[in-house]
Amino acid sequence: MFEKIVSFIKNYYGNPDGVIQLHEPRFVGNDRKYVLDAIDSTYVSSVGKYVDRFEEMIRDYTSTKFAIATVNGTAALHMSLLLAGVKKDELVITQPLSFVATCNAISYVGADPLFVDVDMHTLGLSANKLEVFLKEKTEIKNGNCYHKKSNKKISACVPMHTFGHPVEIYKIVELCNLYFIPVIEDAAESIGSKYKNKHTGTFGLLGVFSFNGNKTITTGGGGMIITNDVALAKRAKHITTTAKVPHAWNFFHDEVGFNFRLPNLNAALGCAQMENLPKFLENKRSLALAYQKFFGLINVEFVKEREGTVSNYWLNSIILKNREERDQFLTYTNSHGVMTRPIWTLMNKLPMYQHCQSTSLETAHWLEDRVVNIPSTPRL
Repeated sequence: MFEKIVSFIKNYYGNPDGVIQLHEPRFVGNDRKYVLDAIDSTYVSSVGKYVDRFEEMIRDYTSTKFAIATVNGTAALHMSLLLAGVKKDELVITQPLSFVATCNAISYVGADPLFVDVDMHTLGLSANKLEVFLKEKTEIKNGNCYHKKSNKKISACVPMHTFGHPVEIYKIVELCNLYFIPVIEDAAESIGSKYKNKHTGTFGLLGVFSFNGNKTITTGGGGMIITNDVALAKRAKHITTTAKVPHAWNFFHDEVGFNFRLPNLNAALGCAQMENLPKFLENKRSLALAYQKFFGLINVEFVKEREGTVSNYWLNSIILKNREERDQFLTYTNSHGVMTRPIWTLMNKLPMYQHCQSTSLETAHWLEDRVVNIPSTPRL
């Protein structure tokens, strides 16, 4: 079986003797032109026309009111937690099956993750298990939600759209609203993904994208905060710079600023990438459909979008029988020129997050043993 999979992937990419990477950036449009134009303009730092244009393109694409570019997705999430009012020693609900940046950003503000299990079909935060947790393990006091066991305030919920597959975000937001918990969507991996015809990142109070080099579109390193809240957007602009009060020449800063703005050089690349996003998504979908058909023939489960959702298929995934088969597959593919990777180690197993509160995490443990990512670069 492993030999068939390697052969299929190499033939699909037309590279039977070379190494197939997990995900590579594609530069097929105005990428070089726009970056050189930014250099020629001398505006290569956080001020320049491409920063404004990139933010506008994301606003238009996601049908949201405000977009604030940041130096990376982790910084965008860090700032979003601050904007939502998360404070030291509070709790933030999130999923244990996630990239470490989600929990790291929570720790930056002095809060702790509280892990709720994931859904088998979305690989993301389970709305049903969240509902049970909120009903049984929390209480409302003075318009805030508190975790009964620790008596700590739950100040936010951060679901993550794993590999571009939307979680049941509508129900998650609906539940959190009942318990006075703001939702920040970690949409880092899901540019181009939709839930009920609405773009991911637009359901919660704030949403966050990443444009790292391995994402569907890239700025080299970069992120974006999106929101429909004018006050939050204004403050996001302020604290992601140096929090300088506007003045013709005077330097006065009215709060701590973070200097997390995206440089114009990176934004120039982002603008060119956005122009080709529809093409990238179309080709990634073609690859996913080819995988789905192939794996169906050899009885291997391929992770596909659910009804009512559109996935960008950032990283394609398969589910193997157990950890032993997973490890055998990883060894075989990586030694035969096809890069594959396991899903992340659960966050609650990492030394810095082992102390965190959690629900039972049976589904997350089951998936950790079985999910593997396979090459997902769009073939153009």
